[in-house]
Amino acid sequence: MTFSKSISRRTLLRGTGAALALPWLEAMAPKSVLANTPDDVLDGKAPVRMAVLYVPNGVHPDIWNPKEEGTDFELPMAMEPLADIRHKNLVLTNLWNQHSNTGDGHYVKTGGFLTGQTINKTVGVDLNSNGISMDQLAAREVEHLTPLPSLELGTEPVHSGVDGTVGYTRVYGAHISWKTPTSPLAKEIDPKLVYQRMFRASKQGTQAAADDRLLLDKVLSGAKSLRGRLGQEDRHRMDEYLESVRTVEARLAQLEQPGHAPWRARADIEKHDAPEGIPDAHAKHVQLMMDMIVLAFQTDTTRVTSFMFGNAVSNKDFAFLDGVKGAHHSLSHHQSEEDKLKQYNLISQWHVAQYAYLLKRLDAIQEGDATLLDNSMILFGSGLKDGQSHSPRDLPILLGGRGGGKINTGQHIRYEKNTPLTNLYVSMLNAFGRETEVFSDSTGALDGVLV
Repeated sequence: MTFSKSISRRTLLRGTGAALALPWLEAMAPKSVLANTPDDVLDGKAPVRMAVLYVPNGVHPDIWNPKEEGTDFELPMAMEPLADIRHKNLVLTNLWNQHSNTGDGHYVKTGGFLTGQTINKTVGVDLNSNGISMDQLAAREVEHLTPLPSLELGTEPVHSGVDGTVGYTRVYGAHISWKTPTSPLAKEIDPKLVYQRMFRASKQGTQAAADDRLLLDKVLSGAKSLRGRLGQEDRHRMDEYLESVRTVEARLAQLEQPGHAPWRARADIEKHDAPEGIPDAHAKHVQLMMDMIVLAFQTDTTRVTSFMFGNAVSNKDFAFLDGVKGAHHSLSHHQSEEDKLKQYNLISQWHVAQYAYLLKRLDAIQEGDATLLDNSMILFGSGLKDGQSHSPRDLPILLGGRGGGKINTGQHIRYEKNTPLTNLYVSMLNAFGRETEVFSDSTGALDGVLV
């Protein structure tokens, strides 16, 4: 999120003694209003979690698509980091996102990755994704069961302004999660603030609902005053945050309803040290964000997360990798030059290695007879294939984890050309517990994914 120069991004809304960082609004609700005692607590079953990891700038097909199908396939160069965890992965090829097949190179592919829709072309703040993202449909199913309905993470801030090459606002390129068609969810890029947000959310509430309502009133009053000092674009960002207020108000209203039991953490967040902040090294930054996803799932602070390795058209410098001396987006336009391709491919392999790091960390945490990974679904992918062609066909898609025993992992499935990516989303939503028959242009559940 970007505020005008005279106002800090972490501006606090202040009113009669009240100070509250805007992104933490949803953490205000006392635990007693967060949930009825869920079935998974009563019967001892672990909940199912979902994460989406988005990679900008695509991947070259020569290092991605396995030659063999089924369970006995050789891992291509990009997937070599998955060797130790391949049995808990699905490789899915020939999926495409039809509605992102426009003249735009990146923004439609990013903004529409989880909606399966086409974003409206705009250079201003009148954003419209024309759909709710798949992860947010999942979050709606379980938002009453955890302190945070979902957690959106990244490494790069939102950039305003217009990409003059294609005529789209750059804001589209910083969001994959859409709560409503016009409301992208703000992502946090500071691992320390992510930890603090989860820590705050996990603490037992001590104030009465009336006190929290009073605090909300003060926040709203401060917001009105602050909003008047903002420009048009920053007012739009403020409105995104204030959407959280309505969520808190709805949770507080549950206090008056009988039958609610306190949320209980599945692990103690206080046993884990807080990160120092955003590190200088990109590799460390990404790893800390992977650690925050693990902590969120382990403690059951949320069951839905998304993470963007970078924004659309990200030109992150990857010179920290051996054999790479350039930036991501520039190298993705390799023009089939051998040296550029080699560097582009090393970056792609590095991204898969970070995904593998997350999977292994989840798999090392036991939950009864299964692991945290067994009870999760981790989607890894990009909205385009080769960065040179910008095609949304045959997208690079991996699905890790067994979704509570519902995902048929350990295989490569090659589908007919132009099979809807949204068919995978239908399968994932059903495995998550949200019964779904159709999502965007889907034609049904994706064959072979569900057990």
